[in-house]
Amino acid sequence: MNANRKAFLDMLAVSEGTARLGKNGYNVVVGGGLFESFADHPNQRVYIKRIDNYSTAAGRYQLLYRYWKIYKVQLQLLDFGPNSQDKVALQQIKECRALDDIDAGRFEDAVNNCKRIWASLPGAGYGQHENSIEKLRQAFVDAGGVLCQP
Repeated sequence: MNANRKAFLDMLAVSEGTARLGKNGYNVVVGGGLFESFADHPNQRVYIKRIDNYSTAAGRYQLLYRYWKIYKVQLQLLDFGPNSQDKVALQQIKECRALDDIDAGRFEDAVNNCKRIWASLPGAGYGQHENSIEKLRQAFVDAGGVLCQP
C-alpha cells in the first residue's frame, strides 16, 4: 500500500471518529463501544439517537454488517481483523473510482467520490455529523499523504 492510500485510510478513521479509540479504531462499534473478537463482524445493533435509527457500523471505517457479508465473500476474507478491514475500505474506495485521485494527491476529488460511502465526509448528506474538508486534508497530510500541486 502506498503512502497516500495509507494516509487516506488514516484520514477516514479520523473522520469516522475511530482513530483514537480501542485498537487504533479497528475494534470500535458505532457510538464508541468496543468489541473483543476479530473473528467476525460483531453485528451489534446500536440505537443512534441523532438519526433516530439503529446501525450495525463497526470497525475502523464503520462498515455496516450487511456490506461486510458481501465483501467477506467477494474478497475471501477469513476474519474482521485490521487487514480485512483495510482491504474492504480499499475495495470501497476502488468502487468509488477514487484510487487514482488518492494516488495522484487529488484529495478533494477523492473525498467527493467517497462521500456516498462515509457519512462523516463533507457533502455526504446523510444527516449525520460531517467534517470539514480542511480538517480532513490536515489529517491526510499529518498521516503522510502528499497533495498534488496545482
